[in-house]
Amino acid sequence: QVRLMESGGGSVQPGGSLRLTCTASGSITNIDDMGWYRQAPGKQREWIADISKGDYAKYSDSVKGRFTISRENAKYTVYLQMNDLSPEDTAVYYCTAYAVAAGNPYWDVYWGQGTQVTVSS
Repeated sequence: QVRLMESGGGSVQPGGSLRLTCTASGSITNIDDMGWYRQAPGKQREWIADISKGDYAKYSDSVKGRFTISRENAKYTVYLQMNDLSPEDTAVYYCTAYAVAAGNPYWDVYWGQGTQVTVSS
């Protein structure tokens, strides 16, 4: 089993910054892509960024140029640095990992429980 735990959410004023952290734990054999999604109230869950094991990063247009995704493979950890935040960024942020657990021959997508980010003045 692979478990993901996010941290770093909170409340911030418009124009501010936050850094989210997500660490995978459990019986992990391997992790490939890691990423972040978000879900705002009343909206569908939205993909915002992901990063390969080789540090190739991709971003949605809504966050490109403001958010930076990075990872530390040895720590099974992915980060999301969020700058120039606006109220439209208010959402629950979820991390994901495409991983294979010990004793399981199949790769699967694992999700964290989410962390709330609120941007308001």
